[in-house]
Amino acid sequence: MALKRLTRQRKAILEVVRQAHHHPDAAWIYQEVRKRVPKVSLGTIYRNLEALVAEGYLVPITKAGEATRYDANLHPHHHLVCEACGAIVDLEVDLPDLRALAREAHPGVEVREAEVTFRGLCPACKAALKG
Repeated sequence: MALKRLTRQRKAILEVVRQAHHHPDAAWIYQEVRKRVPKVSLGTIYRNLEALVAEGYLVPITKAGEATRYDANLHPHHHLVCEACGAIVDLEVDLPDLRALAREAHPGVEVREAEVTFRGLCPACKAALKG
């Protein structure tokens, strides 16, 4: 998949998100990209994140009242949100076809995508509670 315009900023943003071990928000991405491209602006970060999402290189993770986070894992998967620290952990879990279930329950709807968000404790917080 080739980016339409692989600018220095866009390449740095994509690399930073792909190398992150979490699902970063724009502010964190901005701080990391500035280490590579010191004169980059926060506006440039937001514009390029939108472009990378539109072109299918990143997936936004949104939750009402919170900053959008970005995921470079493009394979179908779900997330666990840690109730203690707020971390978002990728979960590859086999679930029934939720789109088919929705169509059966509500004939006439067109479901294009389905996501499941689990809530609980990440491994670090679970270990801390046990210790």
